Amino acid sequence: MAEKKEKKAKNIHEVTIEITGDEWQQKLDETFKKVIKTVKIDGFRQGKAPRNIYEKKYGKQALVVEAVDSCMQDAYKKALEKFKGEPIVQPTVAIDKADETGVIYKFVFTTKPEVKIKKYTDLGVKKDTIKVTKKDVDSEIEKMRKEYADLQVKEGKAEEGDTIIIDFEGFDGDKAFEGGKAENYSLELGSHSFIPGFEEALIGVKAGDKKDVNVTFPEDYHAEELKGKPVVFKVTVHEVKSKVYPELDEEFFLDLGLEDVKTKEDLEKTVKESMIEQREYQAENKYVDELFEALLNQTEVEVPHEMIHEELDRMVAQYEERLKMQGITLEQFYKFTNSSEEQLKSQMHDEAEKRIKLRFAIDEIIEREKIDATDKEAEEDAEQKSKKHGMDKDEYIKAFGGLEMLKYDIKVQKVLEILKK
Repeated sequence: MAEKKEKKAKNIHEVTIEITGDEWQQKLDETFKKVIKTVKIDGFRQGKAPRNIYEKKYGKQALVVEAVDSCMQDAYKKALEKFKGEPIVQPTVAIDKADETGVIYKFVFTTKPEVKIKKYTDLGVKKDTIKVTKKDVDSEIEKMRKEYADLQVKEGKAEEGDTIIIDFEGFDGDKAFEGGKAENYSLELGSHSFIPGFEEALIGVKAGDKKDVNVTFPEDYHAEELKGKPVVFKVTVHEVKSKVYPELDEEFFLDLGLEDVKTKEDLEKTVKESMIEQREYQAENKYVDELFEALLNQTEVEVPHEMIHEELDRMVAQYEERLKMQGITLEQFYKFTNSSEEQLKSQMHDEAEKRIKLRFAIDEIIEREKIDATDKEAEEDAEQKSKKHGMDKDEYIKAFGGLEMLKYDIKVQKVLEILKK
């Protein structure tokens, strides 16, 4: 077995493995002994036909093809030993020659490309200062009250924000059109859930009123036969209801699940703390995203196409899982959107390349700064985070992808602290 190693580019390496002579003839003999057991040739018991009869029936090249396949794994191991590098993607292999005299495999290994980072401190990114005012807190509490508001029948005219219970039927001239009829329909005035002009025309109606509402369907309406069409809806009003907001009392606090909140002041304090926590979380995420974006702008690296393809496969698989949670298959998605896997990957391409480039940049900083994470750090991190998620520590580690993944995550956090300087 002869080997030849040839370097084509800085991070692209070719290793040629050639099998010829007695070694190849032995491989052909071994391959024949295996395949003859699986074929049936007239006039011979299965597995007993001689090689010349087999080759006459199936051709000599058939045995060569089988031998090429059976030798592939051994050839790959030999190439890997000779290469002595660390491939970052699955190597590709081509067959330069395969006949009775021998086979030549050409393996192409891709290693980590050169990563150039101009700088990774003083990136000019600042974290947003968060602020929660009394007005913000009052507005949030008002949203809570709206969510828990009850509808109660009211006397008098309907106002914006009220809900009316109506029957209606739509007519195009004297003819009722399909889909334009409903009974005991609950409509909140001001919700803009009907075509423009319908809800506005019903402000001021009372229970028992009957009213013709003249409107025109929008030009972009989904039903072709109604686009831009003037129609009339005959409406009967059964009830008018208004929202009654809950008082800020203990009963309301319990409805919110806030057992420790007893007064309005307690609620304001709890809401403010929650809003500060949420805004701090959002500001931190935005800060990290902007830091990584700034790092990418300082980084030069040629991302291998094979890595982009692998990342795209992962991204499509992740997207498929999200669709499954909505009860949709990937095939249905392609049908609904009149698209294909090729188009989806095309849309994801830039993001895939960006992700890989960022990983290269982070790994380069880890290497330069000699950043490490110990098993103890990972165990402690898992202990803390598993409690937060209400999980067993070992269960959390497994869900995260193992201890090594946790250690890598800690290294990334250490990189972030450097970027923030």
